[in-house]
This record gives sequence, structure tokens and C-alpha cells, in this order.
Amino acid sequence: MGSESNLWRASAKEDFQAPALEAEVRADLAIVGGGFTGCSAALHAAGTGADVVVVEAETVGHGGSGRNAGLVNAGLWLPPDEVEQVLGADQGRCLNAALAAGPDLVFSLIEKHAIACDTVRNGTLHCAHAAAGFRDLENRYTQQLARDAPVKLLGPEEARRRTNIETIQGALFDARAGTIQPLAYCRGLARAATAAGARVYENSPVLTITHDSSGWRLVTPGGAVRAPRLLIATNAYHRAAGGVVSPEYVPVYYFQLATRPLSDNLARSILPGREGCWDTAPVMSSFRMDGAGRFIVGGIGQLDHAGQGIHRAWAERKLAKLAPQLAGQVIEYAWAGRIAMTSDHVPKIVPLGGAGFQVFGYSGRGISPGTVFGRALAEALLAGDAGGLPIDPVDDYAEPLGSLRRGYYEVGATLTHLFAR
Repeated sequence: MGSESNLWRASAKEDFQAPALEAEVRADLAIVGGGFTGCSAALHAAGTGADVVVVEAETVGHGGSGRNAGLVNAGLWLPPDEVEQVLGADQGRCLNAALAAGPDLVFSLIEKHAIACDTVRNGTLHCAHAAAGFRDLENRYTQQLARDAPVKLLGPEEARRRTNIETIQGALFDARAGTIQPLAYCRGLARAATAAGARVYENSPVLTITHDSSGWRLVTPGGAVRAPRLLIATNAYHRAAGGVVSPEYVPVYYFQLATRPLSDNLARSILPGREGCWDTAPVMSSFRMDGAGRFIVGGIGQLDHAGQGIHRAWAERKLAKLAPQLAGQVIEYAWAGRIAMTSDHVPKIVPLGGAGFQVFGYSGRGISPGTVFGRALAEALLAGDAGGLPIDPVDDYAEPLGSLRRGYYEVGATLTHLFAR
């Protein structure tokens, strides 16, 4: 097994392939990026009858959308009260409400377009790693109850009974959420968008973007796109293109390791409800089962540098700590992806001048927010009205000390994983 062996690419039941752009084409809306946001925008725009073109530098889902943990969450990593503190009460309530409905949108699209992505909507469990973590969950539970969210706080005994993991100190269950095969979902969105009339071009990196009185012009190695409206939805996998400022964020890396499919008896002995899980530890980790019975554990860190051995060793210890019966299980897949982190952990929409937006910064919550923001941005661009966006656009967003903070996250994760037992 090499350093990059992506389970989602190996197991996706949805296949999608598109040609490279080799001509000059026109559209009502040009979208750069074939991830959750871009494909959701394309699907919803094409559904209104708009002529849509998507250009993707690699293949659909190549970036974070094809490397995601696959948890469909109802909100951001931040608790809802903190979202309102960051954005102000009115705008914060708007964003919280939009993202609370995010899983409903995701799962309705999966059902409507028959997307084969191993859908399990049995909720998620935010698990306390220690007593301090449980106090954090109590705070989040109170905030969610105040918003009538279908959540339940599980004490240590109930959480352990539900997961068969003895080290858990409690959990917050969210019935709105679930898990999917993320790359298959992204490919399914692209398939549905093309069926609705959108044109998708893969292996077509944008080299330059210009704007004049007739609109936008995007140049790729083999062609060009002209459109009066533009959405750049490249997030953490943005490639610099002449004519537009690159988004500013802190790139944070998240890796995952997956076992071989467990035996039926072993698979039934852990996470029998198949909830997706993540924990309250300062250096967060996640764990879940996939549709074939593989156990997947993830954490902050890169797999393409000298620290990869430390991260892998931590993940193998983590397996045994979560469930002794997982000790020694063969790791079949290992892969990593980039997260676009903002300092306040809130996504950003930046106007490009003319009828254009750039969106980025989901800070590790890509599936629901990407789907929600993609739909909202498509509607706003086609209507010429940004009033319905889930968050107000911000001009000239800058991320201070981005390179230093990137090193901080990676070094911190490496040291944590080195000494964690």
C-alpha cells in the first residue's frame, strides 16, 4: 500500500467522466471547481433552465470532496451561539438555520437523483474523550435544544452501550445527520447536473480569468468559457489563475486510514447503529464504518512528509483503544486531504466584481455547507440578488499569519499523535 490509497476512489459506485474543454463555449453561468459546492450549484442552476459550464482542473471530486470523512452534519464545527457571536445575531441565525436544514437537502438530492453513495441516516455522535469534553457537549446540547434541534445527550453508560466503545465519556446524538460515501455523492451530483443540461469539463485547469463589458472569460489549456456570471468554488484546492486574487485560508490536512472489511461478527461488535462519530479532543479525530464493513479512523495530519509514520502509528493505536478487537487489523487504505480553515471557522463569500463570487473556508464541514452554499450562490447569481445568501459576502478577506498557522496545526498534530497512548 502506497502513501496515498484512497478508499473512496476504490469503492465509489457512482462513475463520472467528462472530456477536457477543447473549444470556446458560452454559458449563462461559469463554475470553477467540481466539488460539492460547484456540482450543487450546477445542478440547481441547470434545473432552472440556465446554461451552465463547470470546469474542473482534475476530475470531479478530486479535492476535498473526494477525501472527506463522509459525515453529513447539521451545522459548522462551531457551536451555534459562537456562530452568532462571530457574525452577529441576525446573520448568525440565518446561517445556523440554513445549515441546520443542510442534511435534509443532501439526503433529498440523494433520493431524488438515485445517487448510489452508501447512505446511512442514523445520526452522528459527537463523543466526549474526557470529562471536560462532556461539559462541552452539555453546552452544545443546551444551545441546540434552544433551537429545537432533534438532539439527545447520552451519558457514559448509554454512549458505551450504543457504540460498544468503553473509552467514550458520553456523546451528543444528532438525528438530522448521517454518513455517505462522499466521492460517490459528488459524482452523483455531477451526473444529475449533466442530465439537467449542465456541461462539465474535467482536466481543464483555468489559467486566466478576465472581466469586461461582455462578462467573464476563462481560459484553459484547450479552450475558453464566456459567461456573464462566475462562481469560483475551488476551496482548499484552488489553483492560482491570472486575473483573480486567490482565496486566503489556512490549509489544514486531515488523513484517514481504513481497515479491510471486518468479519460479520466483528463488524456487529462496534458501532452497530453505523453512526458517524468524531470526538472533543483538542486534536480532533473521527471514526465510522463504511458500507462494506471497513472501520475508518481519521485525524489531523499529512501523509506525504516525514511525520506520516507517526500519524499512522497513532491511528493503529487509536483503533485498539476504541475497541480492543480492532487491534492488529490490516490497514488497507490510507489517504489525506486539505481543509480550508478560516481563523473564525466560518465560510467566506467574496465578491469578484461584476456578477461573480468566490466561496471557501468550510473548515472541515464540506458536505452539507457545500451543498447549501452551492444552491444559494447559483440562485443569487442567476437572480442578480445576493439577499438570499446564507451569509453576507465580505470584501478583501485576508487570513493573517496563514503559513505560520498551517505549521502550528501540523506540528501540534504530529506531537500529539507521537505521545498519545
